[in-house]
Amino acid sequence: MGSQLPLAARGRDGRHLHGCPLCEAMCGLEVHVENGRVTRIKGNPDDAWSRGHICPKGASLAALHDDPDRIRRPMIKTGGTWREVSWDEAFRRCTELLAPVIEKYGIGAVSAYTGNPLGHTFSLSRYAGVLMGMSGIPSTYSPGTIDQWPKNLSSHLMYGSWWSFPIPDLERTDMFVIMGANPAASQGSMMSAPNVVGLIDDIRKRGKVIVIDPVRTATAARADEWLPITPGTDAALLLAVTHVLFDEDLVRTGHLAPHLDGLDRLRALAGDWSPERVADTCGIDASRIRELARELAAAPRAVVYGRIGLCNQEFGSLASWLVDVVNILTGHFDTPGGAMFPRPAVWTLTTETLPGLEDGAAGFGRWHTRVRGAKEVLGQAPVSCLAEEIATPGEGQIKALITVAGNPVLSTPGGHKLDEVLPGLEAMIAVDIFLNETTRHADVILPGLSPLEQPHHDDLLLGFAINSFANYSAPVFYPEDPDRPEEWEILIRLTGLCTGTPAEDVDVAAIDDGFFDYMAFTRGLDGAALREQYDTGGPERMLDLTLRTGPFGDRYGENPGGVTLEALKAQPDGINFGPMVPRIAEVLRTADAKIRLAPEYLIDDLPRLAARITRAPDDLVLVSRRHLRSNNSWLHNMPPLMKGKSRCTLQIHSADADRRGLRSGDVVTVTSESGSIDVPVEITDDIKPGVVSMPHGWGHAKAGTRLRVANASPGVNTNILSPPAFVDEPSGNGALNGIPVTVSAATALHRNHEMEKQ
Repeated sequence: MGSQLPLAARGRDGRHLHGCPLCEAMCGLEVHVENGRVTRIKGNPDDAWSRGHICPKGASLAALHDDPDRIRRPMIKTGGTWREVSWDEAFRRCTELLAPVIEKYGIGAVSAYTGNPLGHTFSLSRYAGVLMGMSGIPSTYSPGTIDQWPKNLSSHLMYGSWWSFPIPDLERTDMFVIMGANPAASQGSMMSAPNVVGLIDDIRKRGKVIVIDPVRTATAARADEWLPITPGTDAALLLAVTHVLFDEDLVRTGHLAPHLDGLDRLRALAGDWSPERVADTCGIDASRIRELARELAAAPRAVVYGRIGLCNQEFGSLASWLVDVVNILTGHFDTPGGAMFPRPAVWTLTTETLPGLEDGAAGFGRWHTRVRGAKEVLGQAPVSCLAEEIATPGEGQIKALITVAGNPVLSTPGGHKLDEVLPGLEAMIAVDIFLNETTRHADVILPGLSPLEQPHHDDLLLGFAINSFANYSAPVFYPEDPDRPEEWEILIRLTGLCTGTPAEDVDVAAIDDGFFDYMAFTRGLDGAALREQYDTGGPERMLDLTLRTGPFGDRYGENPGGVTLEALKAQPDGINFGPMVPRIAEVLRTADAKIRLAPEYLIDDLPRLAARITRAPDDLVLVSRRHLRSNNSWLHNMPPLMKGKSRCTLQIHSADADRRGLRSGDVVTVTSESGSIDVPVEITDDIKPGVVSMPHGWGHAKAGTRLRVANASPGVNTNILSPPAFVDEPSGNGALNGIPVTVSAATALHRNHEMEKQ
């Protein structure tokens, strides 16, 4: 049992419960406040989801809330100098900047970038759709195209639903094959589960865990077996597994058989991809590939899971598709212990089919970027196109940018080029809590809230959760600025500004009502009639709608006893509705209610993979890595997470280091076709020879930022090495893993400069 202390009211000393908004583990926290300050954060043992689990990030939320560098009031830049202003003045300045751009060039000259933290916030996550869908901005950018876009693509093509991802049923599986993922550091990615490491340990006790990764990660170190694979060859490995399943008559489709389309086509394709053909390229023996296929087929409950290492490579779409194919062919799909579709307690707009792409259509390239000619896929183009679209003159040039909770200068391929061109914009508005490497270029910064100043209920992440649950968190504190608008109101004002109304004059309530009515309409309900039941609007009204019309909701009285927001608030430890259940029939959005096992759009990319098999190996290739105390560039200004030795190092195998005469601690120059960086070396045998690894999200200490802790340990930006045009061709997702590089000892000048930065 947890603490018996009563819960304190918002803004009062005592014990508060709050959900951690920093990663997909979604841990329930106890936040203890004395004299108006957080004195302790620990896991809530009574939380219906996480049962007391906590990681260092959640324990450090107080440092984020109290950070003296966090922006608390709007700021305007005048003559290169920032000054705090009132909200009214800030919104007037947004109008003064943006309205002339739209009047002169049209709305096509405006774009937006929305960052990953948006998906974890109560207001921004629910109202980003207003900005992107109602502002008239023709194209926006996001980290999706350097993250999971191949998975969106494969799910769209296979199931007709671009955000329906099959998730490993960790609590019931006996064999877990992890490819290109490190949940011991990430706490799960597109796989929401509490205490993933504990669940992996439990799987080992009753079965087997295999990690396929070029790096012996913290997850691989806990596994029964580590198979070091050549970066970028996962699709070839999975095709070889598929070959064995057909060749040895190991295919077992079970209850899925009536739902499958393309099985014979897939069988014919796999015939050309024997283990012997791919073994040398993958770096895994043909015999081991065959045995892996047999193990998966023989296991009563098994699942293959592939994540960012599979998505962020040159064959990300093929690899993402084939993970699902192997799970389907081995009978480990839509069944307990296999890959299953979550049943979230709420729904989001991501469950809606994109207009023009109904039935899983492959009608991409509906528009192309102006400079590179990159095709649109699922409504977005590669985020690496943003810099060139700002820099290149001509019709359609981006002249104004809105960023929301993002830092693309550090987090996108060639972000240093974006850093160079942002000052050329005629208007830049940022919604952010930090003056970081990107927002330093803004003209106006509209600050968001600390996580502890707002409610919390994960929506998007519940779509990846191994259990169906809901957990509402009340805010712990009131905002320091009592006159500030809520974050959702900020987005609505910017939306209205883009459509021609001065930001300060936007009818926030009217747009909010219209958005609510649209959401209700998608569920066959009359929004105007429903609104009569509410005293106020905003994200809590939206949450109530999506809870009540979700699978466990009361549907506004049609299902007495079903969940409502009021009922959820009465359960401060949350409500767990149980594990995933088979639900393939309700997930499928294809016209014939079939899983498309062999989408032609993906099959058309196989010749490119075949060419990779015969390509001469690169001397060294770069892959990214994750750390438990980090989350992209978000958390580098939090002292508790920055303790210890520098994590921004280049890991290299001892054999590769010996050939170059390197020792641990030496500073080396790493060069790709895109650029060069200097970084200290960390020699290890926990990495495949021919592979080097660096973390993502570093490169602080830029002039004009206000990040004292991060700037004291800046590291270097590995995305300087990421060629903007190196992408997974079907999805447009950036290939941040498998980048060919050279490594050499830095010159004395470079070495001294790097050591000064470190």
